[in-house]
Amino acid sequence: MLHERFLQQAIQLAVENVKSNNGGPFGAIVVKDGQVIGKGVNTVTTDHDPTAHAEIQAIRDACKHLNHFQLDDCIIYTSCEPCPMCFGAIYWARPKKVYFACTKQEAANAGFDDQFIYDELALSHGNRQIQMEKLHSQAKLSPFEAWIRSGERVEY
Repeated sequence: MLHERFLQQAIQLAVENVKSNNGGPFGAIVVKDGQVIGKGVNTVTTDHDPTAHAEIQAIRDACKHLNHFQLDDCIIYTSCEPCPMCFGAIYWARPKKVYFACTKQEAANAGFDDQFIYDELALSHGNRQIQMEKLHSQAKLSPFEAWIRSGERVEY
């Protein structure tokens, strides 16, 4: 019953976001030890930011709350199955579980189809719609070398 209550909160955030004309129909919350520690809604169009998805916003909010870059022992509840970008962010944040309401197919039926991104990931760099080309640079490894030598680095 607790999971349904938190999922309903994420859904309600999404509905309120649409009604307020603030952005897309997506909402997410992050919960730790039974407490909501992060909230997010989709503000892509109002913030003019293609990364302002609900899950990303909720992860940022929760990480600020925790003063940490990972969501250890946290649960994310989201109104929809995460898109490829949010999927990646969730894995980097490392929560213990994600619950979602709508599927990616239900999102596609409403005009939010991410299948083309999944398809693009499977293509070679030169065959993608946005071509990606590796350039050769003598200094290409210098950022990694600086990282390895750094005594101040924080592993993640």
